[in-house]
Amino acid sequence: TVRLRLANDTTYVDLRGPTTCALITGAEKQALHDRLGPDPLRPDADPSAAYRRISRSRTTIAALLMDQKVIAGVGNVYRAEVLFRHTIDPYRPGRDITSGEWDALWADLVELMREGVRNNRIDTVRPEHTPEAMGRPPRIDDHGGEVYVYRRATLPCHVCGGEIRTADLAARNLFWCPTCQQS
Repeated sequence: TVRLRLANDTTYVDLRGPTTCALITGAEKQALHDRLGPDPLRPDADPSAAYRRISRSRTTIAALLMDQKVIAGVGNVYRAEVLFRHTIDPYRPGRDITSGEWDALWADLVELMREGVRNNRIDTVRPEHTPEAMGRPPRIDDHGGEVYVYRRATLPCHVCGGEIRTADLAARNLFWCPTCQQS
């Protein structure tokens, strides 16, 4: 469903996802930005601001990564994939994430998200797990991109062969490998 279409004689852009949208003033825009956590795509982002909130929270790390007040811009794909890449149980409380783990998660998000923007597609598998390296067929999905767990429920894990699981968490589908991501 197209929620808003902006068009001129030669170009148009459609807003499809959000259920609401509003035209806002510059001051209102700034107020919204001030409520957001650090964004991994911004070079001036301060990851320690996010970690301060995460390290004091009993909320799961998977839910915290989707909370825009904690960290901006991490969607469902990057949440699932970065937790898998670092073998972190998505149900672990934020306060149990060490500063070293957070630093590694942040650095990986920065790299993955920049690569996603550059390539206009989300690929998260490491070179040793690509279809070519593993002799497996490439992913066929409207999402595109090669991933470890996102939208791969009931399929075998590329690393351990175990079954990828899915569950609802923070009003979104969560995907993870219970073998690779043990608490």
